[in-house]
Amino acid sequence: MQFDMTEHGFETTTSFGKLEISGNDEYGFRPYQLLVSSLAVCSGGVMRNILDKMRMPVKHIAIEVKEVKRNPDIASRVEKIHLHFKLEGAELDDSKMARVFELTKKNCSMVQSVIDSIEVVETYEIV
Repeated sequence: MQFDMTEHGFETTTSFGKLEISGNDEYGFRPYQLLVSSLAVCSGGVMRNILDKMRMPVKHIAIEVKEVKRNPDIASRVEKIHLHFKLEGAELDDSKMARVFELTKKNCSMVQSVIDSIEVVETYEIV
C-alpha cells in the first residue's frame, strides 16, 4: 500500500477505488474515522463468524459508534471508543452474548492491536 500526498492530505488506490485521507473532513476521511471504522467493522465481522459457529445466525448487524473520547492535551489521541451493536436474528440467545463478546474481543485483530492504549466499550441490543 502506498500513500501519496495531495493538496489536502494523502490518497491511496485500492482494488475498490481511491481512498482519500485528510485532517479536514471536507477532503477525505479523517485518520481517527478510519481507526474507529477498523475497530467497528473488524469486531462486527468476527462477531458474525462467532455467532454462526455458535449456531445463532444473525440476520443483520448494525454498529453505532456511541462515543469517541479524544484527549486534546495529548495530540487529540483516541482514548475510548464505545461501539453499540444492534443484532437481529431469531435464534440469538441473550444468555450467551457475554461469551460472544469475549470471543469477539479476543479474536478481532484491530481490537487486539489497541487493547492496551484505547478503551473499547461494547454494548448490544437484540432487535
